[in-house]
Amino acid sequence: MRLLFDQNLSHRLPTRLVDVYPDSRHVRDVGLARAADDLVWAHARDNGLTIVSKDADFHQRSFLYGAPPKVIWLRRGNCSTTVIEQDLRFHQATVLAFGDDEAGSFLELP
Repeated sequence: MRLLFDQNLSHRLPTRLVDVYPDSRHVRDVGLARAADDLVWAHARDNGLTIVSKDADFHQRSFLYGAPPKVIWLRRGNCSTTVIEQDLRFHQATVLAFGDDEAGSFLELP
């Protein structure tokens, strides 16, 4: 599963998680660091990426438009990149099952 990390997450996550989520990107890596949500959405949709964000806007957009792209909403407050990395590693099986679920469009992780 290829992930696209939103601007509210560290640009280091794709490198730190390359062993479990290869070919993932950060919006900064694709020239969308300050882009509006609709441009991030379109890029993810057009490139087969799943958006990972702490932003509730993508949660709402997911319900409004459905997939693609799929959205993973991280329900974490202010925390370190290490905590986010650990969460995504811990929930890897859930994330990968979500990626394989043709009907799924939104996944909320605690």
